[in-house]
This record gives sequence, structure tokens and C-alpha cells, in this order.
Amino acid sequence: MESFDELNISKQLQYAVADLGFEKPTPIQAQSFSVIMSGTDMVGIAQTGTGKTFAYMLPILQDLKFSKQVHPRVMVLVPTRELVLQVVEEIEKFGKYSSIRVVGIYGGTNINNQKEAVAQGTDILVATPGRLYDLIISRAIQLKSIKKVVIDEVDVMLDLGFRFQLTNILELLPTKRQNIMFSATMTDDVNVFIHDFFIAPATVSVAVSGTPLENISQFAYAVPNFYTKANLLKELLQNEDDFKKVLVFVPNKKHADLLFDILDEFFGSEVAVIHSNKTQNYRIRSIENFNAEKTRILVTTDVMARGLDLDRISHVINYDTPNFPENYMHRIGRTGRAEQEGTSILFYTEKEAEAKEAIEALMDLKLEELAFPIEVEISKELTFEEQPQVIEINNPGNVDEVGPAFHDKKEKNRKENQGGSYKRIIKQKYKKPKTRGDKNYNKKKKR
Repeated sequence: MESFDELNISKQLQYAVADLGFEKPTPIQAQSFSVIMSGTDMVGIAQTGTGKTFAYMLPILQDLKFSKQVHPRVMVLVPTRELVLQVVEEIEKFGKYSSIRVVGIYGGTNINNQKEAVAQGTDILVATPGRLYDLIISRAIQLKSIKKVVIDEVDVMLDLGFRFQLTNILELLPTKRQNIMFSATMTDDVNVFIHDFFIAPATVSVAVSGTPLENISQFAYAVPNFYTKANLLKELLQNEDDFKKVLVFVPNKKHADLLFDILDEFFGSEVAVIHSNKTQNYRIRSIENFNAEKTRILVTTDVMARGLDLDRISHVINYDTPNFPENYMHRIGRTGRAEQEGTSILFYTEKEAEAKEAIEALMDLKLEELAFPIEVEISKELTFEEQPQVIEINNPGNVDEVGPAFHDKKEKNRKENQGGSYKRIIKQKYKKPKTRGDKNYNKKKKR
């Protein structure tokens, strides 16, 4: 498809598209438009950076007529607070020349303020499942007018444990509605979720997870341990001309804080970190500063970076090697966007070599191995996870054989508990148990 004119969209949307500088729709946008406009359920499989938000919002806004009603008609569910803010901002851009009302709700802020915002009326509600469920339970939001439901990054929501809230929210929605779902991966959990709630959905799949992006140069370093990786990263990041805007992926919050502390001592205000334990304001400020290039290096976990609109990233550093090769594809998709050149660098230890091979097998591409710089110090310091597990000789943990501390009971302790004199004597005398508290027991038996 050569231009948005072929989609026959309204003048208001055409003006908004022109203001945004979009010339032609991406493959996911072109293929999704007619399916969503038809009203059938849809499942979209596409990587980050392919224009998913515009893919579902363009046909929804095209079909959404002016209304003064208070209750929302479109619901968009996303996994994180940052994504709520981002989607709301995008919808406001798309609806610049129309009267579309949009409200974003998420946890970590005053719920009463959000209740007031919803009470004033909205057409589109963008929400995280947890806070939305709280507002539904408190009767602050009514779902009876919902006609379209979009679940974006559903694989991340299921990973984050939102299945309970998602299930309850969807069961409370009107039966007659259109379900639209976007996911970067098709896992067993996602498949079960689709089977439970979608009716004969059409599937639109673009940029399969195993397809390497041609404009991303991919390299790898063999590194012995965590602290040596930190030394190598510090060496690379000193080249400010090449490493202009760097996204560093780590496996968890603990490693994110540890690496940030190391880099902060060396680079100071050039580095920031985001993960789910950081406050909302801190996370928003870190992302805004990174986008504005006030900070050059952003350390993040997979979950926090999924779906975030981060532009012009020169390098993606995989500080760890992901256990799931699809996650590697999501990570490197943050660079080399909009036909720009990008670079991905993978650090892997001996234990991570197998995971690296799985990534190469998925892509059918061998990562270019780079020689470890001789000027970088090999650290002997190990993290707790890297330290060898010492098993105490006298306290092995798992006892496979019974040692001398275990012995047979003495003869006097082997006697069976016979229940006291009641069972031993009275039962023998009356030949049947005598109940207590029921005087008519014997009369009942005679009947």
C-alpha cells in the first residue's frame, strides 16, 4: 500500500496523519485496517516498533462517531503505566482534529482523581488491568457501552500475572463486542486466552519473531562474569561518538540496580535506570530524559521496556543472554527503527552459550564474534548467583541415606495407642461403642 489515501479515511484523520509526517502505512497497519473495520475479532502478531498503536487506533477512530455519553465505548488495556501515558498521547495526536475524549488510568497515583476524570465522560479508556479492576469493583466505571476492546502486549500482561484481572474484566463486558489483541509472541498461554474469549478471530502476522532486521548489525562478546561485563560496558560507552543513545537490557531488578550503581560512579548524570520498583515519577522522568537525550544510557528490564516508544537508539546492549530467544528479538527491535541503522551487542558467559546458540538457531544467523579488548580488566569478583555452591560435609542438605542418628524405636515405645479405657474395656463389655450426648442412641438402633 503506497499511501493512507487508499484506506479512505476521514479528512480529520488525514490531517492528523499529515501532521505526524506519515506517508504510507506499515504492513501491520495496512493489513489490520480492513479486518478491524469489518468488526470481526482480530489477533495481531507483530514486533515492537512496527506501528501497532496506529494499526488499531486508525480504524477505531475512523469508526468512532461523536457522542456526549459519559460511559466509554472503547477500552484499551496495556501492561504498564508508561504504556498508558504513551497510548493516550498517541490517541490525542491521531484525534487532533476531532472531538475524541480519552482518559488514561493506572496504579501508583491517587485513585480519586482518576474517578473524577472518568466521571466527566470519555470515549476511549486506556488502562492497566489492575487499576481498571479496582475502579470497576468500586463502581466508578461502567462497562455497558463498551463496543471494542484492545488488549495490547497481552503476552507481557500474562507474564506479569494479570490473568485474573483480565479474565474478570472480559467476563463483565457486554457479550456483543469486538476483541482486538496484539502480541509480540504466540505462546501457549496466549493461545489459551484467545480460545477462551475470542470468536473465530482473524490473524494478522507481520515480522515474525525469528526474522532478523536487516538494518541491525549484530555482535557478541564472550565474557566470563557479571563484573567483567561491567568493565567491558564501561570501556565501550566511553566512545560517545558511536554510542550516542544506548539501551542496556538486564534480566531483573536486582541486576539493574547493581549495574546502575557501577555506571553511575563512572558516567554520573549520563545514565538512568527503570524497573517496576522505581516510583512512577522517577520512571517517567528517566524515559523523558532519555528521549530528550539528556541522558545517554538507560538500563532497563525486559518488562519495563516492552512497548515504550524510544526513538533513535544507536545501540542495544544485551547485558545478559535471554533464556527465550524471542526476547532477544524484542530487545534488538528497539534499534534500527524507521529504516535507520542500528547495532546490537550481546554479552554472554560460558553458562549462557547455549542460550546464544538458541538465538542464532531461531534467526538462522550467526552473531559476529568480537575479540575481547585486552585493555579491559578481567574481574575475579563474582555475584552471589555466580559463586560456586559449597556443600558442607556435615550438613549436606539432602540426606539420601539414613545415618546413625536415625534408629529403631525401643520395644516399650512400639506399643499401639488403643484409645484409653473407654475403647478397651467398655466396648468389650457392651460389644458396641457407647455414644456420649445422645440418650436415644439405643432406641434409634432398635427401630
